Amino acid sequence: MNNPLKNRHLLTLLDFTSEEIQTLLDLSARLKEQKRQGISHQVLQGKNIVLLFEKDSTRTRCAFEVAGFDLGMNVTYLGPTGSQMGKKESVKDTARVLGRMYDGIEYRGFSQNTVKTLAEYSGVPVWNGLTDQFHPTQILADFLTIIEHKGHLKGIKFAYMGDARNNMGNSLMVGSAKMGLDFRAVAPKHLWPEESLVATCQEIAKTTGARITLTESVEDGLKDVDVIYTDVWVSMGEAASVWENRIQSLLPYQVNAKAMSYAKADAIFMHCLPAFHNLETAIGLEIHEKFGLTGLEVTEDVFESKQSVVFDEAENRLHTIKAVMLASLGDTL
Repeated sequence: MNNPLKNRHLLTLLDFTSEEIQTLLDLSARLKEQKRQGISHQVLQGKNIVLLFEKDSTRTRCAFEVAGFDLGMNVTYLGPTGSQMGKKESVKDTARVLGRMYDGIEYRGFSQNTVKTLAEYSGVPVWNGLTDQFHPTQILADFLTIIEHKGHLKGIKFAYMGDARNNMGNSLMVGSAKMGLDFRAVAPKHLWPEESLVATCQEIAKTTGARITLTESVEDGLKDVDVIYTDVWVSMGEAASVWENRIQSLLPYQVNAKAMSYAKADAIFMHCLPAFHNLETAIGLEIHEKFGLTGLEVTEDVFESKQSVVFDEAENRLHTIKAVMLASLGDTL
């Protein structure tokens, strides 16, 4: 079919209708099946994209690179020290330079204003690979994973545990509002999403049948849910000094066996990764030495349980990102 999403940016899912999000998810599932069957889909040969990273990543970089290669594109990676943006050159000027050389730009970094400026001045599609405020490509992967395990999105009871004011809390609430989920932010009140964003999502929910709930009660928030989701308690770029206060605030919101017991028996556990669930990372070991904890936002028994679908979720970053780029750059879907 003709492509109604051609030349669109992906800065936040607020900019997309429910139908457009479903189109991206359907395309993701189709591309995933083609890859599994070994069916080539190098339909964007001759295109060039650049990955502009101010924050390092495993999944985001690998997913964009492999997706680009699978679609037949040439990919340039510019890491945190790989460009002059913000140092010797403004974001606006960088956007105009890259837009003359590339067909699409991915940005992963700090400010949502940076990705907006890239979109405004580059003249080519721009994709948000993560900012401090939103992480839309992750939500597409999350929703594809839920569909694979639960068969649908509308009406799914979804609980997000932990810091609900970060990019994941924001984006999951937005995505849930758009797609009709029963979303619960289970967090201390000072880490609830901004009131203005909550109000926006509640307005969207009136048209989609979604529900938006904010609660400090773990038992109430997790009661009979289909999905429990969490993220790291201290985001990339935050000072190490925030760990102690964050742990004190969020330890009651750790996803452990007791938390999982409030959910449905067939509930799934999700995490965007990386996760601090054991002592096999430098940070995990450091936290253990300082605070005596063997796991932070999730315990090892939950992370490694049959209910955990975190690696299905990680794989789906590839397929959903591929769908986003094909939708932006392809003539047909």
